Amino acid sequence: MTNQATMHSKDMQKVSSQQKIVKIIVQVLLYTFLGVMALVIVFPFYWMIISSLKSTVEYRLPIPTLFPQKIMWGNYAEAFTAANLSRLFLNTVIVGIVSTILSLVITVLSAFAFARLEFKGKNTLFAALLATMMIPGELFTITNYVTVTKFGWIDKYVVLIVPFLVSVFYIYLLRQNFMQIPNELYLAAKVDGTSDIKYLWKVMIPLSLPTLISITILKMMGAWNSYVWPRLVTTSDDMRLITNGLRDAFTDMSGQANIPVQMAAVTVVSIPLFLVFIFLRKYIMKGVSRSGIKG
Repeated sequence: MTNQATMHSKDMQKVSSQQKIVKIIVQVLLYTFLGVMALVIVFPFYWMIISSLKSTVEYRLPIPTLFPQKIMWGNYAEAFTAANLSRLFLNTVIVGIVSTILSLVITVLSAFAFARLEFKGKNTLFAALLATMMIPGELFTITNYVTVTKFGWIDKYVVLIVPFLVSVFYIYLLRQNFMQIPNELYLAAKVDGTSDIKYLWKVMIPLSLPTLISITILKMMGAWNSYVWPRLVTTSDDMRLITNGLRDAFTDMSGQANIPVQMAAVTVVSIPLFLVFIFLRKYIMKGVSRSGIKG
């Protein structure tokens, strides 16, 4: 019996050691894979930064250099003058802030109506709104362009703001969050004579703040990154947004682009998005995670 117990103990130790080895191998492979993927993702940003610090001659060398032979900080100063970045930043900020505020108002009121108010055809209307999410946004481009042209909005701030104020996805996201708030609070507030707007402002908005922050961040990032629509409806350089202004500002008469200066401008434009992601990513994840529990 003693020999059998000893052999059984040795077998258990052997199995345990094998499991530890397998676990270590799995961990090594996992972190190796994650490390390789991190390099794949980070390298384009690294290349953008080092390219912004090179001279045009060095950038066009047959064998690329992984670090600038001579750091050209002047590319950043030239980028501001060549692309008129200050004007582009101003346009983008105006469009982003105004469109985000108006979109939040529409989203909050719509989500509240679908979550708490009772009216005929509510579920049918909400289902119809959700169905529009299956239609690619590009299909609305032509009809939207014809509409804003008839209104005489071309080359104005209003054409960059109004067409995309309503987002069914944001309404759905916030409505799901509102649905998690107990309905008893709403009924008690109505018994006390509280108006819907006051209940929305005092109760539902504070409880749904993470989701509202997520919507604000996503809306601002969408305005910052928009390209096709602003390029279609603006003809004046003074009305261009940041992504459109970077497209053609660095090409000379011969068609040659000054890539280092262009990369310097792209780096400057990317910094706000990096800062938003680094400092506010937890709000995005928290807001989205809180909105998909109850439906």
